[in-house]
Amino acid sequence: MRLEVWVTTTSSAIGRFFQTPKGLLIIVLTILVALAAPREGIAFVAPGLATSVLIAGAIDLLALRKIRGAWEFPSGAVLTGLIVAMILTPHEPWYVAASTSAVAIATKYIARTRSANIFNPAALALVATFYIFNTGQSWWGALPETTPFALVVLVAAGAFIADRVNKIPLVLIFLGTYFGLFTLSTFLGDPGKLAEIFRAPDLHAALFFAFFILTDPPTSPVRYPDQLVCGVLVALASYATFEWVGAAYYLLAGVLIGNIWEAWHRWQFSRRRLPSPAT
Repeated sequence: MRLEVWVTTTSSAIGRFFQTPKGLLIIVLTILVALAAPREGIAFVAPGLATSVLIAGAIDLLALRKIRGAWEFPSGAVLTGLIVAMILTPHEPWYVAASTSAVAIATKYIARTRSANIFNPAALALVATFYIFNTGQSWWGALPETTPFALVVLVAAGAFIADRVNKIPLVLIFLGTYFGLFTLSTFLGDPGKLAEIFRAPDLHAALFFAFFILTDPPTSPVRYPDQLVCGVLVALASYATFEWVGAAYYLLAGVLIGNIWEAWHRWQFSRRRLPSPAT
């Protein structure tokens, strides 16, 4: 009888989890991996994907146990591990993905305010380990090498997640500003140098970034006006990094700038809410 109750309770808890934004995002990213992995080669994808998720999950599991005094499923770390692996080229050694995920989880607990982490963990770690390992980023999880129908799947899945976390304005203003800036640049300079932005894999990378990284709830704005400001800022920073630095992580650099702005904005808001000291 007790076993039956435990099974029922556990099943109910699992069902509720997969109705949350984190649970739904795990499902969506798993679907994208299942679609992309055969094209990339499962033998190439599996080592980095498995170690990235396992290392991130294990570190966060222990950290949560120490902080909260109870065992919790490290859903955020699983998502971080998935995103890290889906951005890195699958031809990197397995330990590169594992190390990047470990850095991501560590930064989540080091660079934080009282209420949340400052930076998107995956983005910060991918930029950091780019200089450590000289990593390649193919964004294979965004389905750039599959059929044209994959772009429809990516947009539909991404829009579903963005809607669930209430970040559609952030996504739209970022994409509009981002592609608007590059479109304008094609008229002012050599369009051949910017053609890559509008086709795979860069197009897929920008969409994946906008839907699944930019919208990270702990590091992105809640209010619509703030989302509009942040989206424009991230697009400008990404564009500037591409034009002036030319680094492969230009999108990730953009979101880190947006994360800093959002952390500063939240700090300013919390200061305004504090009671004035007695005089």
